[in-house]
Amino acid sequence: MGTVFDPFLLASTTTEALALGRASPQAVTQAQQARLARVLAAARAGSPLYRQRLAGLPDDGRALAGLRPVTREELMGRFGDWVTDARLVLEQLRAFTADPARVGEPYLGQYLVWESSGTSGSPGIFVQDAAAMAVYDALEALRRSPEPGWRRWMDPLYLTERMAFVGATEGHFASYVTFRRMPQLQPLLAPATRSFSILQPLGALVDSLNAFAPTVLATYPTAALLLAEEALAGRLRVPLQELWTGGETLSPAARQRIEQALRCRVRNSYGASEFLAMGWECPQGHMHLNTDWLLLEPVDEQHRPVPAGQASHAVLLTSLANTVQPLIRYEMGDQVTLHPEPCGCGSPFPVVEVFGRHDDILRMRGCRSATVPLLPLALSTVLEEQAGVFDFQIRQRDDCTLVLRLPEKGEQGRQALARCRTALQAFAEAQGAAPIRVVGELGREVPRGRSGKACRIQVPRS
Repeated sequence: MGTVFDPFLLASTTTEALALGRASPQAVTQAQQARLARVLAAARAGSPLYRQRLAGLPDDGRALAGLRPVTREELMGRFGDWVTDARLVLEQLRAFTADPARVGEPYLGQYLVWESSGTSGSPGIFVQDAAAMAVYDALEALRRSPEPGWRRWMDPLYLTERMAFVGATEGHFASYVTFRRMPQLQPLLAPATRSFSILQPLGALVDSLNAFAPTVLATYPTAALLLAEEALAGRLRVPLQELWTGGETLSPAARQRIEQALRCRVRNSYGASEFLAMGWECPQGHMHLNTDWLLLEPVDEQHRPVPAGQASHAVLLTSLANTVQPLIRYEMGDQVTLHPEPCGCGSPFPVVEVFGRHDDILRMRGCRSATVPLLPLALSTVLEEQAGVFDFQIRQRDDCTLVLRLPEKGEQGRQALARCRTALQAFAEAQGAAPIRVVGELGREVPRGRSGKACRIQVPRS
């Protein structure tokens, strides 16, 4: 089976990425604006939806200031008007992604297709051509690994590594599709490349990983934490050299726990179904945005620009890589802070601090006000750093009760619950909430969505 790949496009894109990685910020901006003009022209020519929205606006980047943001729901609701290839029909794409046997198979012989998990709203279908995949391939190859050591100098293509993916293998999700594509591009990788479902029983997963003995593993941070606990317990014994994480927020406490338990280097990236390679970590540990191939606008709840150095409510993404399915001022729920200072590593790309997709805020009864908001990121940080618990789920039962699910049981579970209860109650009190109850559910696995991502924070649904 072939795949979506053009070696000439990859070569030219890689050359451009190498040059801009050593250029000035002004040169990066010039390339960005030239690519933005190309995307705007393609959207006007081929997408009725964007042709309507861009009517009367300038042909260059000045159009963004007057363009109302779009949401996934709106684009999926007008899919036929959104895409620039009329052969891309939503119902047919849904049928294609409903068949797990066709993961990684080229659609219409020229497109790679994946679905989003729907954890931040309604699920989407995303289509990439060879030009977009060349961008992702070049950025992943050149910017994922900061200053490679001797293993990478001797083996830049990972031909001597045993590579494992742990995630959702039952659907056409971006991480799984692209991992399945690797041995298609390089058949020599096939015997040493294997995928494992995170949705299988943990004991079976650990046994399979021990038997395969990977040296490189790609997964979500919450799944990596599960495996770290298995390694600390002596059940997981794999010779990992690198662990690649993405798709969820990786806190400093979680990174430290994973690296200590698995005794390997963690390399975190920032990406999404909408744009695979949004950011990469430099040798100093800072996340840099690939602004030569995307625009990311931090905004508040009214879509107004957020100043540099201030956390956003959401972001607006403009992809400069995909002209088949244009994404221009596309709203994503990621909370980020763009830092104005240049990084000490010398990169021309801006530093971004990523807090992940914003979950629903828990609103508890207040002492001096009607309600007090408790932010999901803060709750996760409290449990990780103060209680030393990394695998959990919090469900809000009412305005004064939280239900905490933990996989531990017996005395270990009771001690973990006591630490969590103390930390959560103290945090809620400090935020001005009335006294809260924390009800424990021990010996219960944390549920995961179809994509394999953990569902950590839940609120009541009407």
